[in-house]
Amino acid sequence: MKPKIIERQKINLNDTQTKMLISGWGKEVFENSAVEKIVYLSDGLKVKGYVAYPADKSKKYPCVIWNRGGVKNDGAIDSFTARGIFGQLASWGYVVFASQYRGNAGGEGNPQLGGEEVNDILNLIPLAREFSFADDDIWGIEGWSRGGMMTYLTLKKNHNFNCAVLVGAISNFRQHFEKNPQSEDHYKEFIGDKNIDEEIEKRSAINFVDQLPNIPYLIVHGVDDKIVSPLQAIEMSRKMISLKIPHRLILFEGGDHFLKNHRKELDLMRKFWYDKYLK
Repeated sequence: MKPKIIERQKINLNDTQTKMLISGWGKEVFENSAVEKIVYLSDGLKVKGYVAYPADKSKKYPCVIWNRGGVKNDGAIDSFTARGIFGQLASWGYVVFASQYRGNAGGEGNPQLGGEEVNDILNLIPLAREFSFADDDIWGIEGWSRGGMMTYLTLKKNHNFNCAVLVGAISNFRQHFEKNPQSEDHYKEFIGDKNIDEEIEKRSAINFVDQLPNIPYLIVHGVDDKIVSPLQAIEMSRKMISLKIPHRLILFEGGDHFLKNHRKELDLMRKFWYDKYLK
């Protein structure tokens, strides 16, 4: 089955949520964007996700894919958070597509932590044709944490992106796997025991930097990240330097995995990156 949206539902917040949204993301985000929950077909599976777009639909806008972190419901994006995260990007002048990935948030299929659910990201791309105001010739892509790993895997398969943003990204799944031995059974649940060493290497972008598109990468990491080592970002930068891949590496001193105390500065950097390379 071809990828297509089979359900759409606009997110409407109550008064309390609206006040919280305006307080956290700003009045412009609330007034200048709309966010919908969607169910779309990916490899014949019903997968949950989101689409966001500017309130003014009188012109075409570049598209951005945003990749979540976590596994299953750990890291899933709820409606309120989606209204903020994706609404902010839409308010900057972009049409945003995001997947919860198969087997998550009530979607069909089984998560594989970087396996076939990469197709759930690739299958977002044709959905842009269903929106007259989406310029499906211009794409950016962004990933946080495990979503960064998904971003690299997507870029390995599809080079038709103009720029990428990686925040706290897993780029060396081997190192991350060995750093968290208590999670070994958890990872095996999704990846499987068969050829697990080989599968871990396949998910490690540090092994295939030479197969990534030569586009501008914004790589951001917190120095005090206790979940994904900032050394992963540094090693990716070193590889990119050797291959002359354009990128900017930003390390936030004191920054945790979610860069909670650096969000305003980070948002300015992200907006600058997209405005520079997508418009």
